[in-house]
Amino acid sequence: MGNNESVIVITVSDAITPVTAEYIGKGIDMAVDRKAVALVIELDTPGGLDTAMREIIVKILGSDVPVIVYVSPSGARAASAGVFITLAAHVAAMAPGTNMGAAHPVSLGQGKMDEEMAAKVTNDAAAYIRSIAEKRGRNADWAEEAVRKSVSVTEKEAVKKKIVDLVAEDLTALLKAVDGREVVTATTRKTLKVEGASVKREPMGVRLKFLSILTNPNVAYILMILGFYGLFFELSSPGAIFPGVFGGICLILAFYAFQTLPVNYAGLMLIILAIILFLAEIKVVSYGILTIGGVISMILGSVMLIDAPGDVPYMRISLGVIIPTVAITVLFFLVGVGLAIRSLRERAGMDKGGLVGLEGVVKTTLDPRGLIMVHGELWSAVSEEPVAAGERVIVTDMDGLTVRVRKT
Repeated sequence: MGNNESVIVITVSDAITPVTAEYIGKGIDMAVDRKAVALVIELDTPGGLDTAMREIIVKILGSDVPVIVYVSPSGARAASAGVFITLAAHVAAMAPGTNMGAAHPVSLGQGKMDEEMAAKVTNDAAAYIRSIAEKRGRNADWAEEAVRKSVSVTEKEAVKKKIVDLVAEDLTALLKAVDGREVVTATTRKTLKVEGASVKREPMGVRLKFLSILTNPNVAYILMILGFYGLFFELSSPGAIFPGVFGGICLILAFYAFQTLPVNYAGLMLIILAIILFLAEIKVVSYGILTIGGVISMILGSVMLIDAPGDVPYMRISLGVIIPTVAITVLFFLVGVGLAIRSLRERAGMDKGGLVGLEGVVKTTLDPRGLIMVHGELWSAVSEEPVAAGERVIVTDMDGLTVRVRKT
């Protein structure tokens, strides 16, 4: 065996998403470019998105490098989309103490499917998984049952029922066991020569790791809330700049994540309504009714935001994130924003004598309007004659939140 021959290993230990599909696709391309003898995918997944799963399977079926899917480590599982991916591999293996199955399709982001639509989706998934199993010479009857009846098997049952090829204690044992096995790739028939080959692990890059974090429903939810905070600060204090930039970035990242998640826009509207109600509570005496309505609206919106059924918990926002976020939002609007608005009202109602006679520095040219710094605060100012930035002025009068000035 040549010294340059290698086995590339990538690890997938999360839900199947577009980021996962890109990672596996790049792994296969890398194996082809480097002329690797095989690509091993160490798999531990609860399932994921159908579109991402099909993209991965198309890549595996079209690969000229043998792909080995290894459900590992002990305690891992290949559920839902993971079943399809495992069956599509040229060699399928499992570690002791693992399981696979429960591949019944669920509705994500489309509400509850009616009986006719559910039957169509199930039949499509059953036909797809059966064709994959038959292509790889695996138990197609069990594969169809995994879709229709959500059955699962342990690693020993999987080998006995010819669902996977073998059980291996670890990666070294796996490579030793499959050495010499003949597989059919997209273009030819190959004999695996992997025992003793150099093993090169290719972890997910920084970019993909970052995108993977973003697509976590909890992270996307928090980014959206922070985005709303930032934009509110910017709108309530024009010119602050940073809150607006920060909020805009957070919202863009959140909406990127929502593209890969089953978002229910009714939930998003409820969250926006909650923020409006919190703002209204500050200005309207409702004796707490608006606050209660805002809390209820935000909790309902947060729970509804990611439209995933109860048996797909990895696609939902955790209550452990929702409850503290709602509590912090309520405190933010009722305490922080309330204090800011009261302070603004106090400034608006300030006695004219409070600033009249004080000196200030012109920040933007008065011609006739601009900004001045007086008493440690920025004020809108108007002057009867042009005054350049940097010059000093004296406050002669006030008109609401606008001061009248003249040169010193």
